Amino acid sequence: MSEKAAVSGKPLRARVGLRLWLETDDGVLVGPGRVELLRKVDELGSIKKAAEAMSMSYRAAWGKIKKTEDVLGEKIVSPRGSNRRGCGLTDAGRALLSGFLALQSEVLANARESAATAFSWVEKP
Repeated sequence: MSEKAAVSGKPLRARVGLRLWLETDDGVLVGPGRVELLRKVDELGSIKKAAEAMSMSYRAAWGKIKKTEDVLGEKIVSPRGSNRRGCGLTDAGRALLSGFLALQSEVLANARESAATAFSWVEKP
């Protein structure tokens, strides 16, 4: 593409977006959907409420959490008192969430910088 790339007479400006996830041979460990689920569980204190907020069945939400726990080998969600009092993230769940968000931010920043170097029409970071 030329330095002055244009679409319909307007200068071309592009942004970088990525969809990042971590997986093992046993399955997905964490990605955007599970991050959102964990954020909702943390915010709402309930897998059921988190699932409803995401228009997902409880069974699907629980299945995703269970799969991540199985792959990770640690609990990421635990009950608060009795089952009727909801649940929250474990230390491992919080570490998984914060670690993934930090990785995602770093990867996106690097991708934006690389794209801006490779193409003059990509927005600078």
